[in-house]
Amino acid sequence: MTRRAATVRFALVPPAWAAASAVARAHGGGGEADGGPRDWHELAGAWPLEPLVVLPLLVTAWVYARGVRRLWREAGTGRGVRRWQAACFAGGWLALAVALASPLHPWGNVLFSVHMVQHELMMLVAAPLLVLGRPVVATLKALPPGRVRGLLRWTKPAPVQAAWALVTNLLVAWLLHAVVLWAWHVPALFGAALHSEFVHALQHLSFLLSAVLFWWAILHRGGGAAGYGAAVLYLFTTAAHSGFLGALITLAGVVWYPDYAGTTQAWGLTPLEDQQAGGLIMWVPACTVYIVAGLALFAGWLRASGERARPRRAVATAEVRP
Repeated sequence: MTRRAATVRFALVPPAWAAASAVARAHGGGGEADGGPRDWHELAGAWPLEPLVVLPLLVTAWVYARGVRRLWREAGTGRGVRRWQAACFAGGWLALAVALASPLHPWGNVLFSVHMVQHELMMLVAAPLLVLGRPVVATLKALPPGRVRGLLRWTKPAPVQAAWALVTNLLVAWLLHAVVLWAWHVPALFGAALHSEFVHALQHLSFLLSAVLFWWAILHRGGGAAGYGAAVLYLFTTAAHSGFLGALITLAGVVWYPDYAGTTQAWGLTPLEDQQAGGLIMWVPACTVYIVAGLALFAGWLRASGERARPRRAVATAEVRP
């Protein structure tokens, strides 16, 4: 493993710790499906601006902005981290803030469908955009040089490198993401998350971190046709199994998550209608994100294949000329 690659696992520690802390503390007010807003007026004022949620999010933004500012000041604007990559990180950070520090969070305590929106924001918006933002480069630049050298020394042991290589392997990351997604939608586990602050925080942490690892493996895959092909395959299979889960939830004739039974009526929904709406969110919009990402990588695969074939065609043409 190269020196740069070995740094990756700990270059993300400040922003990742801050984001993880925000996810965990977002459940400090109680995890049960009650006590949330009962109408639009209450929703408008339901801003869970807890310091232990907001401050970690601000630390994440500050670390990234500090690193990008230093990098652009030394190398020129757009060097190291491009403008569009910085915009991606900003979008991912904003999605995470909306999921954790806006009225969406308490609203998810009373509607299963809104809870699904919160999950999809973390897994399908925040996670890929944060990864696209090149947080490693920005974080390394934000840290003092001595701290970076210390992190490099800490990453040298073979077990540490092997563990990182394992969790960022595309197959392993895909499997972890799939297991986390399916396991937490088992009614007993989902209900446990609604009745325990600790379990609820663990649920959201596992959603976010498994999604970051999955998108990291997808977007930092090995080069060449094999890397593109594997990424496309795993995106389409993720769309297939997550869509199937969404279809099961949508088409179920009974309520799987009875903890919302007493809170949906205030919003004009029966518990089953609320569950069906949540399943549709996972089935259609969420699957669309995976499919669009897979098609984009497939287009990149074709473009890269064409670029590799062009020199060979030029050589072949030159050889047949008299």
